[in-house]
Amino acid sequence: MSTGAPPRDRRRARVRVHGTVQGVGFRPYVFRLAGELSLGGFVLNDAHGVVAEVEGAGDAVEAFLARLGCEAPPLAVLERVVCEERAPCGESAFAIRPSPRGETPDAPVTPDTAVCDDCLRELRDPGDRRFRYPFINCTNCGPRFTIVRGIPYDRPLTTMAGFGMCDACHAEYADPTNRRFHAQPNACPACGPSVSLLEPGGCPVASTGTTDVVAHAAAAVRGGAIVAVKGVGGYHLACRADDERAVAALRARKHREDKPFALMAASIAAARSLVVLGEPEAELLGAAQRPIVLAVRRPGVAVAAAVAPGTPELGVMLPYSPLHHLLLADAGVALVMTSGNVSDEPIAYRDDDARARLAGIADLFLAHDRPIETRTDDSVVRVATVAGRRRATFLRRSRGYVPAGLALPASGTSRPLLACGAELKSTFCVAKGGRAWVSHHIGDLENYETLCSFTDGIDHFQRLFAIAPEVVAHDLHPEYLSTKYALERDGVQLVGVQHHHAHLAACLAEHGETDAAVGAIFDGTGYGTDGSVWGGEFLVGDLRTFKRAGTLVAVPMPGGAAAIRQPWRMACAWLWAAHGGPPDLPASLRGLVAPRAWRQVGQLVQSGAMSPPTTSMGRLFDAVAALSGIRAEVTFEGQAAIELEAACDDCDSGTYPLPVSDIGGMAVIDPRPAIQAVARDAGARVAPGVIAARFHRGVARATVTVCERLAAANGVDRIVLSGGVFQNRRLLESVSAGLDCAGLRVLVPERLPVNDGGIAYGQAAVAAALQETR
Repeated sequence: MSTGAPPRDRRRARVRVHGTVQGVGFRPYVFRLAGELSLGGFVLNDAHGVVAEVEGAGDAVEAFLARLGCEAPPLAVLERVVCEERAPCGESAFAIRPSPRGETPDAPVTPDTAVCDDCLRELRDPGDRRFRYPFINCTNCGPRFTIVRGIPYDRPLTTMAGFGMCDACHAEYADPTNRRFHAQPNACPACGPSVSLLEPGGCPVASTGTTDVVAHAAAAVRGGAIVAVKGVGGYHLACRADDERAVAALRARKHREDKPFALMAASIAAARSLVVLGEPEAELLGAAQRPIVLAVRRPGVAVAAAVAPGTPELGVMLPYSPLHHLLLADAGVALVMTSGNVSDEPIAYRDDDARARLAGIADLFLAHDRPIETRTDDSVVRVATVAGRRRATFLRRSRGYVPAGLALPASGTSRPLLACGAELKSTFCVAKGGRAWVSHHIGDLENYETLCSFTDGIDHFQRLFAIAPEVVAHDLHPEYLSTKYALERDGVQLVGVQHHHAHLAACLAEHGETDAAVGAIFDGTGYGTDGSVWGGEFLVGDLRTFKRAGTLVAVPMPGGAAAIRQPWRMACAWLWAAHGGPPDLPASLRGLVAPRAWRQVGQLVQSGAMSPPTTSMGRLFDAVAALSGIRAEVTFEGQAAIELEAACDDCDSGTYPLPVSDIGGMAVIDPRPAIQAVARDAGARVAPGVIAARFHRGVARATVTVCERLAAANGVDRIVLSGGVFQNRRLLESVSAGLDCAGLRVLVPERLPVNDGGIAYGQAAVAAALQETR
């Protein structure tokens, strides 16, 4: 940044700072830094970030520029700093100036952030006026996205509008030297929101003060009760994690048979007593975003078996709101902290709706009167080793990360656009000027309630980012509710984006890549350009175009969507394909599948009726899980594959064959020999863990082989691994290690989920790139 000016000459510099620098205390930070260095000038927010001009001794200006980035507030993310020399004008005082009127900020809202250490010290200090106040916050922490109703991000346009600040809070808010300067949710017990403990019918249980209310709720949890807790982005359902009866009751009432529950531990040390934490996992747990982190559970840990059946991992998070901290401290034990909903419904966040929907589940409601504007589920991450580096991979990107923007490789000349995403793990994306904002996790677009959440979210993002879409991108599947929504938008240009191309494009765009790459895109289902069900695809392409260069052998998907819920159907289809005729019911499935049902599904396979052809890698994993006796039917999406991965025996070194052939210029992986081997081993009572390990190794080797061939044939060295199947850490690590050994550069999604949660961003990247070419 230095311009070579003599260090002691008087100097004036204008600095423009791009990035996450609004609503994070950056202006008061600049004010304090300038004051410390005896500099005059000003700082203000404008449409693109923060602008400051500083004037004074040359060495002081140089020190300001050197320290500006490295000492920035914890929530600030500086993407670019541009410095220009200006003529000194003799200004000696420094001021925070008001923002220019008539401009719309590029990023007016920042994500919700876990309560900071300074606020926690006050929360725990009996002498502080905010002692045990569940809504303590400052410029460095607290709710943002979930309380915003409109722009600009000022208190009147948040859900704090109904709480007028007392004199003490307003003095903090107006003081540039105070860490609560312009903290929009600033409040205290005298003027802010309050917490209450209610019966399911809405009657108060305790009204003797905040401390007693939270302590009462904690005592109820310790005694085995299920408590609905209103958090930052919605309601959780909480119970003791070590109480088998309480966890079983929660499963029964919530109608959630097997899907794992998340846990909340009071501290990193408490989390370490539950799971094995490496340095990356510990950093993620303690980060300001506070995601759920998947990690291997410790043997003999005091966690009910019903918390996470069928998997060696537990999903653990730390408290992120002051209310959570109080509840965990008072309870004294780790708690199940799962989404407040029934089965596959969206998380409850409105108070009346929560009491109506959760009354049959929760024994008590720990609620508060600060409204939530946007429901936001917890984010979920795990750590995997990719190309020799341990890194976080998202399974769900939501609270704590949204609505942080992502760049689009397009130059920014494309028109404002909306991308509607897919059906499962739905998100949407809005974009303009080379910047994209991917939504919070919406859920699976399979019911009216989730569709309403989807459409409401789009309306909210359009207001927040002042985007009126002229281009709308969507999946090719005509029956996706997201596609139907896109097709019903009036006055827009529609851009259909093939599902697996969107996966490829999302990863390329995230990494700023515009050149072609080979993509191994493995998932459950995706509508192909030929109208069939794709899912085990090798693409060669960039942001604009692609060609399908490889795939799995196709087999019928008997019963269509029924085969997703009943993996044994795919076992029947693959056995038929492997043996060239109707298979007998395997011993591993006897007692789990009725012989008559097996014969009926075999007839569907033979006739092709209600059995669309599929190349799905996800359905292949389902078939092997069923044949090995691990899982014949599932209660949640991906369950069979998750349990197949969990079963793998690390002591076995065998590999099943999945040969690769060139058929019509396309590389085709043939799993039929592997299926024959699986059936043979299962019939010989080989342990399911051995079968699982051999299958994983075989798939990984075949994938590496195809990627190497396609990279050489197309003159590229970049390989993208994406799609929901690559949530499988064993497969991801094996394939990436093989590609790394082959000298190929491996790209995987890092800032977005590898599953369909990244589809919308990929659609936006394709649509923006296509606009560039016109």
